[in-house]
Amino acid sequence: MGELRKREGRGDDADAGGAWKSLLSEYLVFIGVQRGLSPRTVEAYRRDLERWIAFAAERGRNSPGEVQREDLTVFLEELRSSGLSARSVARAVASLRGFQRFILEEGGSPGYPAALELAVPRHVRPLPRVLSREEAARLLDQPISRDPAGLRDKAILETLYGTGIRVSELTGLDLEDLDLVEMEMRVMGKGSRERVVPVGESAARAIRDYLAHGRGKLSPRPGQRALFLNARGGRLTRQGAWGLVRKYAARVGLAERMTPHTLRHSYATHLLESGADLRHIQELLGHASVSTTQVYTHVSSARLKEVYLKAHPRA
Repeated sequence: MGELRKREGRGDDADAGGAWKSLLSEYLVFIGVQRGLSPRTVEAYRRDLERWIAFAAERGRNSPGEVQREDLTVFLEELRSSGLSARSVARAVASLRGFQRFILEEGGSPGYPAALELAVPRHVRPLPRVLSREEAARLLDQPISRDPAGLRDKAILETLYGTGIRVSELTGLDLEDLDLVEMEMRVMGKGSRERVVPVGESAARAIRDYLAHGRGKLSPRPGQRALFLNARGGRLTRQGAWGLVRKYAARVGLAERMTPHTLRHSYATHLLESGADLRHIQELLGHASVSTTQVYTHVSSARLKEVYLKAHPRA
């Protein structure tokens, strides 16, 4: 508990903010290893906290023990006036709170807990974009080529819509994660949480076709276990998956509305509309909390209202 005070008390901090940088490095390791946050989330925390550290250094606060309540208030005002969205400001405040909690638990300085009192700006979470069933069918019918890339692309689109997995989960799939006898796949989700998701017949058929006639012709590198390959025989990247989804979406006039996550949203919404239980959808999607899944109830309500307004003579 005294390590932080020792670190702050040293007089060899010629590099302004040296104590901050040391703490930040320790904190990023902590949230990545102990809390199991994804590399992308850790990187977002790093950016947010480097912004705070630069601000603190400009005001001559080279360690946590020098921070005043006013510094935190001014920092929040600067965030709000910087053009960042309310969502980004809220995330930056949450990042700072978590960092501060870590500092306090490490034996932090009196007077520093003011960040915990910062009000997180409220933001209205936009409803996710969802394809209609007809739009989803049009998109999934697009890859008609029987060449290796076409077979792969068909399998990818069917898998994204047919399982609801994230694009990062899709590109992380290995051959051994797939069981087409039991019609399921093992997925490594956020926070290294593993789950098993069912694979429908349409997705299974497309994957079998790709494995039988496409994957081997993409010249997989020796020992390559990735299910979905790029043109050079390596693992398909997230960017590659995004690109192919956008390509086929453009063909059916959906490019402006379309990302791989749109297929995940559509999967969940169509399940809910067909009577699936919200808790089951939560497990299928790999959400840690059902509150995250509840956004799809709002989507379905919005879609019902749209149908009503279009169809009812007195609407």
